[in-house]
Amino acid sequence: MEEVLIREVGLRDGLQLVKKILPTEKKIEWLNMQAFLNFKEIEVTSFVPEKIVPQFFDSEEILQAAKSISGLTSSVLVPNFFGAKKAFELQAEKINCVISASESHNKANINKDIKSSITELSEIVSYNKSLENRSKIGVAISTSFGCSIEGEVSNQKVLHLVEKIIEIGVDEITIADTVGYANPKQVKMLFNSLIRLVGNLDIFAHFHDTRGLGMANVLTAFDLGIRKFDSSLLGLGGCPFAPGASGNVATEDIIYLFNSMKISTGIDLKDLIILCKNIGKFFKSEALSGKILSAGIPKNFN
Repeated sequence: MEEVLIREVGLRDGLQLVKKILPTEKKIEWLNMQAFLNFKEIEVTSFVPEKIVPQFFDSEEILQAAKSISGLTSSVLVPNFFGAKKAFELQAEKINCVISASESHNKANINKDIKSSITELSEIVSYNKSLENRSKIGVAISTSFGCSIEGEVSNQKVLHLVEKIIEIGVDEITIADTVGYANPKQVKMLFNSLIRLVGNLDIFAHFHDTRGLGMANVLTAFDLGIRKFDSSLLGLGGCPFAPGASGNVATEDIIYLFNSMKISTGIDLKDLIILCKNIGKFFKSEALSGKILSAGIPKNFN
């Protein structure tokens, strides 16, 4: 049976636009419940200044809780060297840096131009190599299919950025449709070129369902050979620094997609639906976009 890895990003990306601050104990409850369902990797928090994104006021505590869970790869997002150094100090297993393919979004998101972000990524990777206990370093390339500030982002620009990132020496790359602009044709064109370029480097695909094409884009990437995907429970999430950005593809929907096609995710959908209902109680005032939770599991699903 073919297999895919679904990385849950709800505790990080999913919480960025949530108006009510989720208490630490609720985050840890969510984390433990999802890890219990056999999720192998969860992006658990972000090391950003509390005044910018208050939701991550407890990032150190959340990471420590995640590290105590056996068999779980816990990753954290960092916008800069300062955030990365905090993550290194806490011996984070995986650190995801972020750079936008759009100059405008990069400045809005992390207050730097792309050239400065590349330089800082090189410093982060070099610092990591000097440590006795090294972390895996990933890079998420935001706005890879377009930008709600700048508009079009060419494949050539994304691939040129990927080349620079590979030269620096990272462990994985995430291609992110931050504002839900991608369509299957774009996905096919970019990932065909990307796969040839990166060789054996791990690739994650990160899609948003802002305009209803999220699952179609997931399936297109899968057909091209991508086997690692980001998703967020209940379709929560979106970048607070990208106008019009909204939810990720819903974890329960992507699990349903692959399980229904007899592609192994390692996750039991019925158990996941129970988790979604429990987590949904935390977000009664939020717009939730997952489909399988509201429609129900069909009777012919095995």
